[in-house]
Amino acid sequence: MSGPRPPALLTAVRGCAALLATGCLLGMLGNGLVDRGIALAFGTLVTLGELTRWTGAEGRETAPLGAAAALSYALLGESGGEPSRHGVAQVVCVVLAASLLGCVPHIARGRPVLDHLARRVLTVGFAAACFQPLFNQGTFHGWGTSYALLLLAILTLTTLCDAVLAAALAHARTRWPFGPLLRDELRATLGVGSAVCATGAVMAPAVAVVGLWALPVFSLPLLLTQMSVRRYAAVRTTYRQTIASLARATEIAGYTPVGHARRVAALSREVGREMGLSEAELTVLEHAALMHDIGQLSLLDPVPAGATAVLPVEEQRRIALLGGAVVRQTGVSPQVATVVERLADPGPEQPVAARIVRAVNAYEEKARGAGPGGPLKALEELRLATAGDYSPEVVGSLATVLSRDGLTGPGAG
Repeated sequence: MSGPRPPALLTAVRGCAALLATGCLLGMLGNGLVDRGIALAFGTLVTLGELTRWTGAEGRETAPLGAAAALSYALLGESGGEPSRHGVAQVVCVVLAASLLGCVPHIARGRPVLDHLARRVLTVGFAAACFQPLFNQGTFHGWGTSYALLLLAILTLTTLCDAVLAAALAHARTRWPFGPLLRDELRATLGVGSAVCATGAVMAPAVAVVGLWALPVFSLPLLLTQMSVRRYAAVRTTYRQTIASLARATEIAGYTPVGHARRVAALSREVGREMGLSEAELTVLEHAALMHDIGQLSLLDPVPAGATAVLPVEEQRRIALLGGAVVRQTGVSPQVATVVERLADPGPEQPVAARIVRAVNAYEEKARGAGPGGPLKALEELRLATAGDYSPEVVGSLATVLSRDGLTGPGAG
């Protein structure tokens, strides 16, 4: 039995990359491989970059060394003072072959690489098409310092195109709103992306002057940057795991059902993304959702099934304030504590994150164990209560998210 067909946009992007790669391969077979030493040097660097690729935030694939080497090869016109003879077709083929070689370990581990390779082929092809034909015609001869600015401009445009492609592919896979995805991709390029642009803009002119010896010199700083970013990502992962462990305290103590905080956090993040929250706001939202019931640890008698949505408003507010005080004692971000403290405030006065957690928590409590019709009934109850208790915008976004999952919460099955 065949699996579900990929979205049309996903198929279109992959198809364009396949057509470009096929055309370049046929073109290179007709002309042959030229400047083999240069191709081998840049191909080795691209392969090394792919071997050290890792998955960053939100599943974002990061291979700064491979990207910088591929873009530098696309913008290379000379090596050691001698003109290079490779063109667009050879650039795409060499980068694709090196990327495939570097992706072998990732493929063996079952990690998806097709979209990553499609982006790499299209972005490198774009950069090479902008530079190689005009350089070979002598258009850039005598530009002086303006030549470096030209390389930087091409790299900037290529980075923007890559961000658009990444957002489009993520939108096609997840059906999340394209605008927030593009914004997050553009923000991500300000970090490692700026280092890739700077390295690519410097590496190509350096190779043109001193030859291939410039490659290891300019690759080392990017490798060190990559190591620092990976270490920072590991610290963030550990921090989130610590918060998740603290959130499980209510489950271990028997105050809330097992998995409740995790389900609320997962669904809250989906709703926040649907509403266009930034990556930083989504992180605060997720952490607050994980710890939204921590105040119940201060209660002498547990709430039946941990269902706080049915409690009187004053009792909800007391639990929320107790939870915020506990969060502040743990050293978690004060923003998270503020969201937890304001979970029981009147709807119009709450921050967006508190509105989301409140609605999702109520939905999860109402739908839990209610049978096949429970999710629909719970969502209808939230809609009827939007005038006073729950934000209509949040409930509408929640309905949109749930409709994509057949009216079930993440991990509820």
